[in-house]
Amino acid sequence: MNAKVDVNNIFIESSRLILRAYGEEDLNDFFEYASEKGVGEMAGWNHHKNIEETKSVLKMFLNERKTLAIVYKENKKVIGSIGIEYIREEMLDEEYEKLLGREIGYVLAKKYWGQGIMTEALNELIRYLFLNEKYDFLTLCHSRNNYRSQRVAEKCKFTFIKEEKIKNSSGKNEIMKVYLLENIDKNKF
Repeated sequence: MNAKVDVNNIFIESSRLILRAYGEEDLNDFFEYASEKGVGEMAGWNHHKNIEETKSVLKMFLNERKTLAIVYKENKKVIGSIGIEYIREEMLDEEYEKLLGREIGYVLAKKYWGQGIMTEALNELIRYLFLNEKYDFLTLCHSRNNYRSQRVAEKCKFTFIKEEKIKNSSGKNEIMKVYLLENIDKNKF
């Protein structure tokens, strides 16, 4: 079952990052990474062609309140996002129908790839959602050939459960790898 979420109530700080709700003031930073060729495509959406497209997506982020900005503390720039998305119910077995969880999606500016930043952000979010929100599980999925996302999932202790044909946010059917992380000990975090 999809757990409730409102990122306006979330503020997470790690050694290098701040995870917080997006604001209108983040438009230019958001456009900077969302318009990079290859960034959106790795996450299942087309890179943004103009700032109006980014403005529209930012408005959606502000209204839906389920996507966090990833801020790099060193330069105070928004360098990516991490979404606490609705679970595609067909992805999981019946045993999860009564448990609370969400699907995680993420994207990061190319300049910051390969530095452990997304692993750091995701681990902090996992800790928060399991400890504070008492989620029972999280899922994530990525395209079969997105090896960077696969490494992030593995480093964050997600377990690969299956490959499935899923429509990405561009509307294309794509073979996706599906992962699961269970909150086995809710008091551990």
